[in-house]
Parts: sequence; structure tokens; C-alpha cells
Amino acid sequence: MKIAVLGGGHGCYAAAADLSEAGHEVRLWRRDAAALQPVVDSGAIVLKDAAGAREVPLALASADIGRVLAGAALIVIPSPATAQADMARAMAPHLASGQVVFLAPGTFGSWVMARAVRESGNRADVLWAETGTLPYLARKHGEREVNVTVRAVRLPTGVYPGRRAPEVLAVIGAAYPSVHGCGDALSGALMNAGPVIHPPLMVMNAAPLEHFDRWDIHNEGTQPAVRAVTDRLDQERIAVREALGYGAPHYPLADHYHSDRWMYGDAHKQLVKSGDWREKIDLHTHRYITEDTELGLAFLASVARWSGTEAPVAHGLLAIAGGFLGRDLRQGERTLDALGLARLGREALLAQLHEGS
Repeated sequence: MKIAVLGGGHGCYAAAADLSEAGHEVRLWRRDAAALQPVVDSGAIVLKDAAGAREVPLALASADIGRVLAGAALIVIPSPATAQADMARAMAPHLASGQVVFLAPGTFGSWVMARAVRESGNRADVLWAETGTLPYLARKHGEREVNVTVRAVRLPTGVYPGRRAPEVLAVIGAAYPSVHGCGDALSGALMNAGPVIHPPLMVMNAAPLEHFDRWDIHNEGTQPAVRAVTDRLDQERIAVREALGYGAPHYPLADHYHSDRWMYGDAHKQLVKSGDWREKIDLHTHRYITEDTELGLAFLASVARWSGTEAPVAHGLLAIAGGFLGRDLRQGERTLDALGLARLGREALLAQLHEGS
């Protein structure tokens, strides 16, 4: 299958190499042409995992997004939600009917990007989907080298428009057999693990993050008090899903720490053992704040508010993070209010997500 991978981050390089090694015709786009040049020159990414390191050739690496998107059946975007608006504008002139765009994860980006593409004037019948986490726990070790610690074994995926789910899931499943349907785009967004894992870790580790040059929030930073808050926040996420009629499995985050039933299987110990997440984290600029808190947690809190679901932990974490960031995160750009959807009732919104616009 012809697959386009968009972005230059850890998950993007992991996806490009992994999917190419699986036999797909993979083309990689990165806006930063200079940073992409080592991949362009070599024609390959060095993929490292438990099997060792090896060169994986790509069909194309280019800063020309039109070349990368042309003819792709599947477009994989493992980039942060903060990049979605710019990506949608860059993609819009080149998207064609029948292409499937897979956000991993999405933060309701499937709806946001679809709207942006339509507003650009492109009326192609493009299909969108988003899942609950990156398909990889990965970190780049060099300018064209990526280390994959764990691959996801379950990827619950929501589709926009929901009525097209069978054909969309068939396309994505050819690349990621671990994908399974979980309903519409809102259900997919409410599977996103980042806004549940990362805001408590950032808020409750704020002092050591500012004090130490490098800190592993998944090791020393994950203590019983932090886990207790994370579990309560995840219970709020599940309560929101249930209030909207979305069924199990909800992938409770407790399984990430205590069993092999979660999206990555039993991965937390491997994540810590790798040492790749001992890093410098800036409280103002790291994606755990800009993506998972300012966008993802604000989105979750807004859906809770709209659905009438109690979510004191979500609202409290937003207030504290907003305290050190110096702004009110309840007014974020990814809230239902900002998206113009809070005025809709439950049935009207779910119908729009099912039918598409």
C-alpha cells in the first residue's frame, strides 16, 4: 500500500521505518528540509528495537508535501495536535477523494482538520480517523535514527464521518492490524491517553522539573500520590464516555501500569528501563503541556462540562497548570465552545459526527 507519513518527530520516523519494513511503499514528508536532508541523502532511516539496528529504505523522503501525498491510500500523522492546523492548510491543495488520514493520536483533530480542509475550498471526499495513542513508544537517537521501545498491540480508533467506519478501518488495518473501531471521532478523541497521563505528571512534578537538568517523570515522577490523581482523572474520562453512550472497552489507564490489557500491553516497565524518557522538560513549551494539557485536557474538561459530567480533577489540573502558565486554560482553542459545538445538543452533535459535513 502507498502510505504517506507526515512530520519529523519520534513517532513519525518510527512509523516511516516500521511501515516500510513491513513492505509498504512509504513516503516521508517533513517541513524542515535541512533536518530531513540526512534521510534524503541516505534514502533510509536506521530503525532500532529489540531485534537490533538496521537500515530501512524509504520510497521517498521530501519536503514537497504534494509529491508525498500524491496517490497515497493512507496518510499517517503521528505529529502533535499543535501542528494539525498548519498541516491541514499544507495538505489541503493536494488531498483527493478516497484518501484516509490517520491521526495517532488526534485530540479531536479528525474533526478539526476536516473542517480546515473544507474551509480551504477542497471538497474532496477525504476520510479521517484518530486513535488513543501513538503506535510506538519511540525516541530518535540521531538525525536519521529512531529507537522503538514498544509497539502498540491495541489501537482503538474513531472515524469521521462515523458512517464510513468499515472502509476506513479496513485501510488502516492493512498497515496497523492492531486497529479496532471504537465509534466516531469524539469516541476516538476520548480514548486519547496523553491528556490523562501527562498533565498530572507535569503539574505534580513541577518543582523537580524546574530544579533538575533531566528528570524521568515516568520513573521517579510516578509515585503513589501521582498515580492516585491519574486514576481519578481517568475515571472522569470514562464517566464522560459512558455519559455519551460509548461502550467498553475504555482502556482504563490503570492497566498501563498493572497488566498487559492496555494499548501497549505491559509497557510501563520497558518505558522506564529504556532511559529514553529521562530528559529536560520545560514546563511552558513541552508537548505534555502544549498538546496534552492546553489542548487535550481542556478538550476533555469541556466535553465533561457540556455533557453534565462531574470532572473536578480535570478542572483542578487545568486551573493549576493555568496558574504557572499565566492564562485561563478553560478558554482553549480545542474546547467545544471554541469549536462552535457546545451549542449543539448530544443527539445533534453525534448525528453530525456520524454523517459528516
